[in-house]
Amino acid sequence: MAPPADGHSAAVPADRGSVARTPAWLRFSGSVGPVGVATAVLWLSLIVLLPLAALTYHSFDNGWSGFWNAVSAPAAVDTLRVTLLVSVVVALLNIVMGTLIAWVLVRDEFPGKSIVNSLIDLPFALPTIVASIVLLALYGPQSPIGVHLNATQPGVVVALAFVTLPFVVRSVQPVLMEADKEVEQAAASLGADNFTVFRRIVFPTLAPAVISGGGLAFARAIGEYGSVVLIGGNIPHKTQMASQYIQQQIEVDRPVNAAAVSVVLLLISFATLVVLRLISDRTARKETAAR
Repeated sequence: MAPPADGHSAAVPADRGSVARTPAWLRFSGSVGPVGVATAVLWLSLIVLLPLAALTYHSFDNGWSGFWNAVSAPAAVDTLRVTLLVSVVVALLNIVMGTLIAWVLVRDEFPGKSIVNSLIDLPFALPTIVASIVLLALYGPQSPIGVHLNATQPGVVVALAFVTLPFVVRSVQPVLMEADKEVEQAAASLGADNFTVFRRIVFPTLAPAVISGGGLAFARAIGEYGSVVLIGGNIPHKTQMASQYIQQQIEVDRPVNAAAVSVVLLLISFATLVVLRLISDRTARKETAAR
């Protein structure tokens, strides 16, 4: 067969063939290219992946049996149980109250609304130990309002609700802002009451954001330390959170036990975030299909 008249035309199929043979995970697209991707991966590895890998490796210094003994010790099991129970309660509480607050901030007008909207982000900026001091002054033994929550699980719930509230509010707000009010008005004009409109129209739209905010609040709560260190009292089997137990193990020179419990918290948080990502991807696919 005669060679092509144009010397460049033969190179095009060859290039396309080489691209086709390149594995999908090695193909780069976008504005930053391979150098930008490599820089991002390197930074993520240095800041996140390597420390987590070192923690996991350290937790198995005494072998698998040592790891299991550390996480299955009665004190560890009790502190994990308290941590999970309190965190679930906090997440559910913030799902309800955070959604209500987001609704008020988006759908209602009242004096001082901008100030209230700014206060929502205060727990993000405020050192959590300051929150614990404030809560202890308000609900401690010298409570000026006569409410004593010091060294109780309700006190821990209040502290964690304070630091995790913004996750739900800021997750729900943008969805409410973009919601189509005309559909709600049409349903109301057809005789649907407010509860029916919310249950059948509004809540299905808000559900992914509510679940995402609640999941983030839960993930933050299980690892929280500063806000509960004073108000909680650190009572074993009652108000001791996993973060406090980890610090206690380090103080008594049991770093492997501390690392093992830390890995359990890490796995719980990671599983929570994976579930949230799957829910987010599923919601995105549904929205794309609807369009």
